[in-house]
Amino acid sequence: MFPHSWVALVGLLLTVPVPAAEPGVKTQVVGGTVSAIETRSSARLDLTGQETLLFRCGKTALTIPYGKVNTVEYGQNVSRRYAAAILISPVLLLSKSRQHFVTVGYVDGEGKQQALVLKVGKGDIRAVLTGLEARTGRRVEYQDNEARKAGKG
Repeated sequence: MFPHSWVALVGLLLTVPVPAAEPGVKTQVVGGTVSAIETRSSARLDLTGQETLLFRCGKTALTIPYGKVNTVEYGQNVSRRYAAAILISPVLLLSKSRQHFVTVGYVDGEGKQQALVLKVGKGDIRAVLTGLEARTGRRVEYQDNEARKAGKG
């Protein structure tokens, strides 16, 4: 049997609140025209809003009405893992590293064309592309056939 102190500790741990997960998909800002958002910063893209997508980067929150989105583009950067192959194993030369990029173009409140280029994780890319197509009514433009295959599964 457990001593009473262990039972009390386990009971205390079970009552500690667990923080809720942030809504949206984790992304990385690769580029764009929005000066308030720094390149290479982590961000979250939330497509759950009925009228607007929400983009959070640090303390900056950017809402974009779906109707103002005029471009959704998807592409990949495929590279061989040369550095890892040299440092770890030559077998890694046979594998490819794919990075998934989404560009969202839109017209801001001042009527100016803006764009965000985001790097999205492999496990989230299909959901992001499907969500953007459904919410914006825009078809995703694929940079090449490899991107088309990866984006549609």
